Amino acid sequence: MNSDLVRPAAVLWDMDGTLVDTEEYWIAAEINLVNQAGGVWTHADGLSVVGKPIPVTAIELQKRGGVTLEVSEIVQSLLDFVETEMRTKGIPWRPGALELLEKIHTAGIPSALVTMSYKQLANVVLDLLPNRPISVAVTGEIVKHGKPHPEPYLMAAKLLGVEPSKCLAIEDSLTGIMSAEAAGTNVLGIPHMVEIPAAEKRNRAPSLTAIDWPEISQIMSNKTLDLIRG
Repeated sequence: MNSDLVRPAAVLWDMDGTLVDTEEYWIAAEINLVNQAGGVWTHADGLSVVGKPIPVTAIELQKRGGVTLEVSEIVQSLLDFVETEMRTKGIPWRPGALELLEKIHTAGIPSALVTMSYKQLANVVLDLLPNRPISVAVTGEIVKHGKPHPEPYLMAAKLLGVEPSKCLAIEDSLTGIMSAEAAGTNVLGIPHMVEIPAAEKRNRAPSLTAIDWPEISQIMSNKTLDLIRG
């Protein structure tokens, strides 16, 4: 790697939709639960809660889907469904994610997982990652405030012993981007199932396959990278 390129002190990864393509598993879990309650939950409803904490999704399932279970029961039902899907159908990695993780790991830069999914699912992903490139995981049940609050990203930076402003966060949803931006990190948005609108100084790329050290250096140098708008 060119020594003139600006490197992050750490890379903070969202999980669902960014590192792994499990959003469809989540939407299927929501539809299954609402169907059991005799309600209606569409794919569009599922997209509306992408990136939000699981208890928030559970409340929406109660309000809009007619699910009468307690929030804790809904959360556990969703987790169990998604875990079963991951273990039986496999983990679909997002394009370029494993390759970029390995480059960052090889360069000696630590990575953290920052997800509103719970440890139950994060452990499945971490166990199947080659070479264990992620050393820290902040999951939904260990934070008081979920995304879009900055707490998850602030916690990850603290656990790694680095300043948030020296980190690069990678997200696929506006909810997650708002969390990372509020924490003061440099943020790269890779849209997946929901659009990430253009904004001043907002970094975007269509895929992680478009990201290498020059693009990372550009972001870390506070030079806006927008490969979607051009």
